[in-house]
Amino acid sequence: MSHPADLILVNGDVLTVDADFSVARAVAVRDGRILAVGETAEIEALAGPGTRVIDLAGRTLLPGINDSHLHGAAWGLTRPPFALSVGYPAVKSIADIVEVVRRAAETTPAGEWITGLGWDLGYLEETLADPARRPHRLDLDAVSPDHPVALTDFSAHQLWVNSKALEIAGITRDTVAPPGGVVDVDATGEPTGILKEAAQAFVQDHIPPATVEQRKEAIRSAVAVLHAEGITSYTEPGLGPGGTQILGGGLSTESLEAYIELARAGELAARVRVLLLPAAIGGSAADLVAGLEGLGVPDDVDPDRLSVIGVKIFADGVPPNETAWMHEPYGSAGGYGSLCVHGATAALQEAELREMIRHAHAAGYQLGVHVTGDRGIDAVVDAFVAANEVHSRPDARHYLIHGDFVSADSLAKLASHGYSVNMNPGIKWMTADMMDDILGKARSEYQWPVRSAVEAGVAVCSSSDAPITEPNWRQAVASMMLRESKATGRVSGPDQCVDLATALRAYTSNPARQDFAESWKGTVEVGKIADLCVLGGDLRAADPHDFAAIPVDLTILDGEIVYERPC
Repeated sequence: MSHPADLILVNGDVLTVDADFSVARAVAVRDGRILAVGETAEIEALAGPGTRVIDLAGRTLLPGINDSHLHGAAWGLTRPPFALSVGYPAVKSIADIVEVVRRAAETTPAGEWITGLGWDLGYLEETLADPARRPHRLDLDAVSPDHPVALTDFSAHQLWVNSKALEIAGITRDTVAPPGGVVDVDATGEPTGILKEAAQAFVQDHIPPATVEQRKEAIRSAVAVLHAEGITSYTEPGLGPGGTQILGGGLSTESLEAYIELARAGELAARVRVLLLPAAIGGSAADLVAGLEGLGVPDDVDPDRLSVIGVKIFADGVPPNETAWMHEPYGSAGGYGSLCVHGATAALQEAELREMIRHAHAAGYQLGVHVTGDRGIDAVVDAFVAANEVHSRPDARHYLIHGDFVSADSLAKLASHGYSVNMNPGIKWMTADMMDDILGKARSEYQWPVRSAVEAGVAVCSSSDAPITEPNWRQAVASMMLRESKATGRVSGPDQCVDLATALRAYTSNPARQDFAESWKGTVEVGKIADLCVLGGDLRAADPHDFAAIPVDLTILDGEIVYERPC
């Protein structure tokens, strides 16, 4: 044989995730591409003297996992040593978080910022015992009166700070929140230390940003962890001037610069697709236009490793913070949430959102719009359709980011235009019980209607939204199949459960389509890139309840093994 395979993997359960979801037993790789897929005997015949042969012994082989909404730079920067980990189960109470901050204050030079990420009201013992109990600046003041403290919640849509941070930011009882933001106050009108949505910028503007070198280190660290999860591709959903105050500045233009430097040096060991983030939460169409000027990836960067595919816009907030824009109110006396773009009224905000979407569409970008409430989603989908009526683009592939409460009507419009939705089953798993209290059982059970979307003809992608959740895609696949809550195991919305094939497509072939890359990645088919994931077990034979614990044994990128689980 003149050109034998470089690598063959045999005796496995090869889930190709092709159009028929066909299953094979073996795969051959040569020059970074898939040479052949079939039965073990025919693949073994392609081996030569230098071919590495791996016996899968019944283990599952999949396409390399594509996490289609993962803040890689920010996730790296919000992990130790760059920031404190204050998420469940590392901490289980307000008291635990206070203790973590106390220890940090002992070793942090006086006056320097202490930052962290991950706290979640749904898992704080004090809040579970008394729903009126919330994190407060006084909790942090008790252990850190002289260090400014800023702790981002798991959703990245609210910030818990101490009095020192409020002082530095100039926040008092008289402070007026910016459009789309909330400065929480107590019964006496004093700030509690909780800042939501755009109001987070009051404090985040004062936190020293990470350097480009620190961001490069954070990205390298994040990619190494992703390899251990079988992830070879991900979408970095929003980098640019609009991300300066989000997730500790991890979404800023400097993070894009870090990616560019890594890619140029051949040190970016993943395929990263970027949405540009030209406008901040509460921004305007003028901000979007100005922010896009000169923003992008240079032509000398390998597009297979790093490329810009679109623009991100923030349309509204998130349901746990009651900032998603809903048709019906939150609870008996709650508000409706709102859009979080520039504008003094809902009508002006909706007009501004339509103009932002129109401009990005006309400029040729794919749009990924963060929107969670049903009223906000309807507004975004109608804006997609209106933009296309003025500037017809047959394959723009716009999509909703999160799309929690997307209606049947909006799903039909998305499907008819080839648009899609990027959902978050891991967040559903984490917050299902909490959402019952916030929105009522019926709306809570409908949240993230994967099955309805698929049946409507929408190509659903799923993602971790790390650092919002950990990038364990096996847990997310199980969550799509089971829709059970993390806290109680209760099923939330059983009519929205899907099968294994549908769930796996949301992490492989559908994200490849979102990336405009379905011709060369996303499935195990001849001629496509050899990005592969091997699990330490048989996924099809396993109980979905056990998926999360199945380890990744091998991760292959461009035909090269980039991760091998220690024996």
